[in-house]
Amino acid sequence: MDTFTVNGTTRAACTAPGTTLASVLRDQLGLTSVKLACERGECGACTVLVGGRPRLSCVTLAVLVDEEVTTAEGLAEESADLRAAFADRGAFQCGFCTPGHIVHATALLRSGLPAAPERAAPRVRRELSGNICRCTGYAAIVEAVCETARLRAATEGATEGATDGVTGGEAV
Repeated sequence: MDTFTVNGTTRAACTAPGTTLASVLRDQLGLTSVKLACERGECGACTVLVGGRPRLSCVTLAVLVDEEVTTAEGLAEESADLRAAFADRGAFQCGFCTPGHIVHATALLRSGLPAAPERAAPRVRRELSGNICRCTGYAAIVEAVCETARLRAATEGATEGATDGVTGGEAV
């Protein structure tokens, strides 16, 4: 038995040689947002965060994981606005690839994207290029991530100026 910190909780799992992280997460820990499609590290459906960085769990050996693992379940609160943007733009479609896109996009948003969509979109396309959408919802996915970056930047700007009677940088 090995232990993993997954979504903030320490969990035990059997990790025989050759066991992938995706297998541990899905089969032993019941975290079904981790999708298995290609099982060769080509599609991104199994994307999780390991130590805060996107990782393809279908080609990651579980015994080599020594940092916290975060799945889409663990990002539910943080990604609520991103998931809403996916829904508003029809980026979910069949939904199979969505958890991998949400996990990868959350890491991308954490790293800081420009608020202007025309500046953010090329980076979003490049960074998410390893996540395949069988329904070809790429334009809607890019729009959703860019819109989330824009809204978060606007909210952060408003929050930074709002302290003790000061709102938006002006005295009340």
